[in-house]
Amino acid sequence: MLDLAWVRANLATVETKLEFRGMDPAEVLGDFAAIDAERRDAITRVESLKAQRNRIAEEVGKKKRAGEDASSLMEETRALKEQEESLAAAASAADLKLRTILEALPNLPQDDVPVGADEHGNRVEKIWGEETKFDFTPKPHWEIGEALGIIDFNRAAKISGSRFVVHFGAGARLERALAAFMLDLHTREHGYTEVLPPFMVNSKSLFGTGQLPKFAEDLFHMDDKGAYVPGELQEGDHWLIPTAEVPVTNLLRDETVDAAQLPINYTAWTPCFRSEAGSYGKDVRGMIRQHQFQKVELVKFTTPEQSSAEHEALTRHAETVLEKLRLPYRRMLLCTGDMGFSSSKTYDLEVWLPGQGLYREISSCSNFLDFQARRANIRFRAPGAKKSEYLHTLNGSGLAVGRTYLAILENYQQADGTVRIPDALVPYMGGQTVITKEAR
Repeated sequence: MLDLAWVRANLATVETKLEFRGMDPAEVLGDFAAIDAERRDAITRVESLKAQRNRIAEEVGKKKRAGEDASSLMEETRALKEQEESLAAAASAADLKLRTILEALPNLPQDDVPVGADEHGNRVEKIWGEETKFDFTPKPHWEIGEALGIIDFNRAAKISGSRFVVHFGAGARLERALAAFMLDLHTREHGYTEVLPPFMVNSKSLFGTGQLPKFAEDLFHMDDKGAYVPGELQEGDHWLIPTAEVPVTNLLRDETVDAAQLPINYTAWTPCFRSEAGSYGKDVRGMIRQHQFQKVELVKFTTPEQSSAEHEALTRHAETVLEKLRLPYRRMLLCTGDMGFSSSKTYDLEVWLPGQGLYREISSCSNFLDFQARRANIRFRAPGAKKSEYLHTLNGSGLAVGRTYLAILENYQQADGTVRIPDALVPYMGGQTVITKEAR
């Protein structure tokens, strides 16, 4: 969430950056300036009436001590109090309107983010590795996996519906191996602390990271406490997590940490659940857009001065996974029109998929500045400082396990239909070097 005082003082900048995001400032901000002026005027008048009432109260006291009639002054005090209460209620109503506007405002793009309307405005920052070439026509992962008997979409549809998959044998082991490999890399080499959080969270947690209230339709809500009511952030209701970003970031909600503890680096493996509302007809084949998938997440808490450097570091940590697996990828700097709601700057890592002849996003690494920290009330205190400040949060996939899995199937496929195991994963596969057809 953006700071009210900052928005007030920089309204023209806010309007310009909303336009960069492809949004209509008038629609998003509404009557912000008028409501803010109304609120400030009401507060000023309340303070004036309160001071006036205090002066009259002193006069009432003097008259009573002198044995004089103070009834007219007391009546005036009552009238002033009624005015004061009415104005206080108006200020409170205006404050609620402003908060509602601020909650719906996205984060603003940093100055070095390219301006663009959609993914076509994204900028290639880096390309690593050469696109995998074959002396045969490469197949997409769904054909490879089904032929090997390691993935089954039909049985998944039978037990759960569309956009699910069942893994068998070496396929199931590959998913497990990838998650273990990523966690070991990030904890042993990159210095992250592993966390295993709950896979269900409450509404306050989803508000803190920016999924609620705007993106409720993209989530799975549990029916344990009835229907979700927009504007009511309950602690007893539950949602399935769309990403480990939500529970891990909210570990520090409503807390203040010492600056000496920063940066705090967490990594977590979790399943992720997304309704994929509005995506029907897109990526219907294979494992690209699933209702349930696994992901290893990277989350950082840092000071404002270090957040840009930590963003670069986090992105490199995610890239290292791809490089150790020898998977070609490119780093994209997302443009203003393609960024997520809470992000101020995002790098997407896109892995090369030869079976489909394209690059696919496998990680988004974002710097949120203090946007999430304000929503979740996460602060830090510098040595000797009297007041605490909002810290900065960052996160990224390190990596999406299912998409890494399918990238291995497509990049390591062989002419006979088998799939080689990347060298880095062989120890995690119990020494297995090739996936052959499963008997089941």
